[in-house]
Amino acid sequence: MFSEKTKKRPPKIPTKARLRNIALYYLERFETSKDNLYLVLKRRIDKYAFFDKEYDPSQAYIWANEIVEECSKKNFVNDERFAEYKINSYLRAGKPKRYIEQKLKQKGIDDKAITDFFEETEYNELEIAKNFAQKKKIGPFRESKEKQLENYQKDLSTLVRAGFNFDIAKDVLDSSLE
Repeated sequence: MFSEKTKKRPPKIPTKARLRNIALYYLERFETSKDNLYLVLKRRIDKYAFFDKEYDPSQAYIWANEIVEECSKKNFVNDERFAEYKINSYLRAGKPKRYIEQKLKQKGIDDKAITDFFEETEYNELEIAKNFAQKKKIGPFRESKEKQLENYQKDLSTLVRAGFNFDIAKDVLDSSLE
């Protein structure tokens, strides 16, 4: 059914040099945290381990940790820089604080660092919610007052599901109806 050219090639065995190259190539393209870089390398190791059942990945996991630490020492990976970049990016996109906190926790940034960044950053949840509503064209950014009233509950639900406080969501929607 498949020709020889369309068959998938087996993954290459993870060596320390290959894992280092994978990490550096990933870092050329993306800003990331230490935990996330480790997960990228771990996925590569696990992919090969799944292919070759006889392979013991324990040494490769040690190499992955060493590579992450090496990249961290050379400042290729910096959790603080990554968190600052992501927070600013999410704020420009109109994402609420809870959403940002969860995304950063998923990437391995600790709670204290997240709290510190929010204290340093100017964060006005009402303005962020208005920005979000404008991007989604809901609430005060609908074409007419009739559409706003007709879709009030739906827009309120959208804002709350996005992670905004209920009172903030009501303020955004009620500001245009007054």
